[in-house]
Formats: sequence, C-alpha cells, structure tokens
Amino acid sequence: MNVMLAVATAAALVGGGALAIKSADDTRAIEADYLQQAQVAPQRLVIAIDLSKSNPLIDDPDFAAKVGARVADEVRGLGFASEVHVRTFGNYDAESNNFHYDAVLSVRNRPDEVAAEIQKLIAGTPILVQQGKWKAQGHTNILAFMDNVSQAIGCSGLPTTIVLASDGIEDSEYARLEHADAHLPAPDGKPFAGCAELQILGLGEGDHSPSETVRLRGEWTKWSRAAGFAHFQGLNDW
Repeated sequence: MNVMLAVATAAALVGGGALAIKSADDTRAIEADYLQQAQVAPQRLVIAIDLSKSNPLIDDPDFAAKVGARVADEVRGLGFASEVHVRTFGNYDAESNNFHYDAVLSVRNRPDEVAAEIQKLIAGTPILVQQGKWKAQGHTNILAFMDNVSQAIGCSGLPTTIVLASDGIEDSEYARLEHADAHLPAPDGKPFAGCAELQILGLGEGDHSPSETVRLRGEWTKWSRAAGFAHFQGLNDW
C-alpha cells in the first residue's frame, strides 16, 4: 500500500516509518529500477521546512511548488540504502515541530515514490498552515535546529546533505539577521565535519532585495565552512 504525503494524509507520516511502493505486476520494471539505483552510492539527505512567519514558503503556493520540485529532484537522484529525513523548524520547542519522517530507500521504498510524496508535502505547506495542521511560527531558530540535527543525525557513515527550505533569516537569541549589521555567531567547533553540503532554498526570498540576499549568503557561507560543511549553496531563485 502506498502511503501518501499529500495534504489530506500528511499526518500519516508523524512518528516516522517507511513508504511502501504501490502494488505492481510489472516486476521487470522493478528489477530494472533496482539495478539502476543499486549503482548509486548511498547518501543521507536531511530536508528541513521552515515554518516561521518570515518564510514565504508558508503562504505562497507557487513558491512552495517550486521548492517541492527541486527537493524532489534531490531525492530522485539517491540510490538504495540512502537515508531521507524530513523535519520542520521555527520556534525552539518540540511541541511546535513534532513532525518527523525517516526512511531508508530500497526496492520497496523507491526514490521516485518517496520523491513524489515529499514534493506533495512541501508544495502543500501553505494549505497545511492555512488549515492549522501546521502552525506558522514567530521565530526562526535555524542554528538551534542545526545543533539538534548534528546531535540526532550527524554526518558520519554516509555523505550528508542538509537542505533548508528557508529564507535564511535567523531570528533567535543567537542573531537577528533582519538587521543589516547583525552576524551569525561562530559555531562551537565543527559539528558538521564530514558533511558534504548545506543548501538554503529561498535565501532572502520575500525581501525583494538582491543586496540582502548577497549579505545573507555571505553570512551562511562563512558559518557553514566554519561548521565543517564542504560546500554551501544559498539560492534565492533557480
């Protein structure tokens, strides 16, 4: 049975678990898919959805659809035995962000199936917020969220990419990046040593300021390198 992440059944993922493929008679297609995916080295992908009020993702369906499509492409490129983790963040409390989904890709949990459902989930974020299933949040605790990821998931064992669907505007006790003279604090050591990449999709989106996007990219580039990421990509649009 195929577990859908569409808006009507998004709650089915709460508590984690694995997605099962649709029942299919064409075993040859499954075998071909298996052989192709088995050629790709496993990776780890952490997908984080920013539910703070400053992030246009929560109320702009067109932008949410664009982010969902790009993230889905990342998932489709993963091989079997890859890990996929989905979280939300914003306020610094577990009650506001109790959604989580974790899967290991396999012949019964195929990359294309998982990608399609995660795409629906991200594209459906504005509706989830509008319906009150997800709460728009008053703060943007990116750094605190990243600290939790480093402790709970980390970078060991598999090449790891973290994708933040966020405007990148930290708004917490650590920094208020909406102020032009604000800076991100240096990380404590290298909590993401060995991690392949940090991506922020939607950097500065909503401010309509190219210079602001450049400033934010500079802040996150410096922070990500100091934290141990091999590469940083901050995109306002694509």
